[in-house]
Amino acid sequence: MPRISTLRITRSHKIATAVLVAAGSVTAIAATGGASEAQPPQARSSISVEPVAAAGIPTAKDAAAKKAAQETAAKEASAKKAAAKAAAEKDATEARSEKQAANRSTERKAVTPKKFANNLDGWIRESLDIMKKKNIPGSYEGLHRNIMRESSGNPNAVNDWDINARNGIPSKGLLQVIQPTFDAYHVKGTPKKLTDPVANITAAANYAADRYGSIDNVDSAY
Repeated sequence: MPRISTLRITRSHKIATAVLVAAGSVTAIAATGGASEAQPPQARSSISVEPVAAAGIPTAKDAAAKKAAQETAAKEASAKKAAAKAAAEKDATEARSEKQAANRSTERKAVTPKKFANNLDGWIRESLDIMKKKNIPGSYEGLHRNIMRESSGNPNAVNDWDINARNGIPSKGLLQVIQPTFDAYHVKGTPKKLTDPVANITAAANYAADRYGSIDNVDSAY
């Protein structure tokens, strides 16, 4: 009996050992084959993998390029807008400058008075210029004719013998006007002096227009 048990144990031990040896061989073979095909960690880490768009989905690189293009387009649009604004402001400034220059020119023309000679011809012409602005009728011939009859062209002439003189209001000046008549028919813009040549002529013409229609219609004392 004891010998049979020992034999069985020995045979079982040999079978188990054989199985373990076979399993070890397979493991070794698998380990050897895997090692020949594997790459060391260093080799795997050196390989760069580019992202690939799939099914129309943009990669990070595509998004960055699109963003850069949008920023460039926005900058160009902003630059064009700024240039257009600057051009418009320049045009407006030039237009204002031209308008101001035109206004200054007009003002200078309006302010600068006409120059007339300081003689009978100049006094008549200046009076006619004022009469035209005030719508007072009269001509050079009508003024000159009456002046020569009344004072012979002397702006300081005084009548000291007629009824007006006897009443203390003598006729004076180129067209021999008395003070009350001068005050009543004085034309604004001329000196308020009875013997001033231009003031005397325009006041007399204004009075004659009221009484006779025009100084041209006067041929004698009026």
